[in-house]
Amino acid sequence: MGALVIRVACAWLLLLQLAGASHVIYRDFETEAATAAAKVPPSIVDPLLRTGYHFQPPKNWINAPMYYEGWYHFFYQYNPKGAVWDNIVWAHSVSRDLINWQALETAIEPSIPSDKHGCWSGSATTLPDGTPVIMYTGINRPDMNYQVQNVAYPKDKSDPMLREWVKPQHNPIIVPDGDINATQFRDPTTAWLSGDGQWRLLIGSAAEGGDRGVAYVYRSQDFKQWRRVQRPLHSAATGMWECPDFYPVSPGHTTGLDASTASGPKVKYVLKNSLDVRRYDYYTVGTYDQKAERYVPDDPAGDERHLRYDYGNFYASKTFYDPSKQRRVLWGWANESDTRAHDVAKGWAGIQAIPRKVWLESSGRQLLQWPIEEVEALRHRPVTLKDTVIKTGEHVEVTGHQTAQADVEVSFELSSLDWAEPLDPALAHDAERLCGVKGADVEGGVGPFGLWVLASANRAERTAVFFRVFKAAGNGKPAVLMCTDPTKSSLNPGLYLPTFAGFVDTDLPDGKISLRTLIDRSVVESFGAGGKTCILSRVYPSLAIDKNTHLYVFNNGKADVKVSRLTAWQMTKPLMNGA
Repeated sequence: MGALVIRVACAWLLLLQLAGASHVIYRDFETEAATAAAKVPPSIVDPLLRTGYHFQPPKNWINAPMYYEGWYHFFYQYNPKGAVWDNIVWAHSVSRDLINWQALETAIEPSIPSDKHGCWSGSATTLPDGTPVIMYTGINRPDMNYQVQNVAYPKDKSDPMLREWVKPQHNPIIVPDGDINATQFRDPTTAWLSGDGQWRLLIGSAAEGGDRGVAYVYRSQDFKQWRRVQRPLHSAATGMWECPDFYPVSPGHTTGLDASTASGPKVKYVLKNSLDVRRYDYYTVGTYDQKAERYVPDDPAGDERHLRYDYGNFYASKTFYDPSKQRRVLWGWANESDTRAHDVAKGWAGIQAIPRKVWLESSGRQLLQWPIEEVEALRHRPVTLKDTVIKTGEHVEVTGHQTAQADVEVSFELSSLDWAEPLDPALAHDAERLCGVKGADVEGGVGPFGLWVLASANRAERTAVFFRVFKAAGNGKPAVLMCTDPTKSSLNPGLYLPTFAGFVDTDLPDGKISLRTLIDRSVVESFGAGGKTCILSRVYPSLAIDKNTHLYVFNNGKADVKVSRLTAWQMTKPLMNGA
């Protein structure tokens, strides 16, 4: 059952897999939690492992972000009765800064024929008159898992909190027609209004027996009657596409673009999909032809190379355009790595990654991501390490404050690339496998070097976030691997502790590379080379908890590595839904 709990915003097939609708409402979650707590290690249920500044509901198990009248709104799938996937409603929290959150009343719950068996993922759109509208997937035939699309409007749009939502009688507004598989038809995107006066949106699906992911285009002139464009916007042999996202970007411009107003020859588009089979989010950058209703990736092999937002625990993500700061903000969900019994015992499961500003680098090859600037308001008590050389086999502790809840920025300088190992061609396109073979404790030439975070005093527990440099076959150019290795992060038995890794698109100018890591008790969220490669990992220490955590810089390579500057801040706890 542990594997089934890893689904959040886009995984509502689990309703039928976990339990029949006839009895899930009557489960005794309190008794289940007490029973589970008696069977798990005490450290698992330690409240000090609950994250401090990453978004969570007050308790239990954790769709559509938007900005309205000075408030950020986050609607998310939530089980008010327990820390497992059951009884899902659309919970609602609001914030002025995307960091401090206040929980409000439930926004949407099953109440009409077209959602009576489930209110699942969707998106928020703002109409030209300023009215926000939510479109979401509903289940109206439990025996068939039949999926349709519905809308909801605020009962009082003069209320900036948008506390109450109503569902019009013309629901559902989109139903699966023709050759669409009604059990694989979900997650409408934010709609955009084009220059021809028509609204457009995408819905994720699958074709060819489920082997091919598909993004269908739907168009409307009144936001009530929608018609499918017969040919999909794009498709690829990747399996079912969940949570599609489609938005404009401009190379080298850090400001975001509103899909309803973006135009021009320099505008590119990002198509992102959550792969139901592989459980990660991938994206391509390309060109959108509105007249032909076609999207073409710039890289012909983009659907096979799988650029990812994040190479760790990151799924079901969604972006929104923030008009207050003219930026595009990305939010992703991080599932748990421990078991379902552990989730029930500790009483919560699932968190959101820190919101990230996202933009297209000047080359147009990939996106860059960086924690939103507001998170820096939580920083205090900085500790700095400067101009420190870390020789082979050495490690240096960063002291001065406890680091269970911290923000660390470090710049490295490499003394030489001559020691770089040849990159095994068999692993040249499989960073995760390469990280598993060449982990943090395997001596190399240039690296592994980086941080040990959430480390115990004797370093029996430690999570490594590191770089390792190889020489690419053929041209000898540096191939930079970024990896999070949690294999020694906990002494708790039976935990799932996968290594996560991605290659960093950099030639190491001047031999320099940077790393930023957000540490939050049971979350390690890292950004390499200014946000070119990102990795989020969940860890569950048994020793390195609260004041018993330590932070180190280490080098297990033959080449010396210099820490030009490292600054570590403690992070205060924001207001978090009353928790």
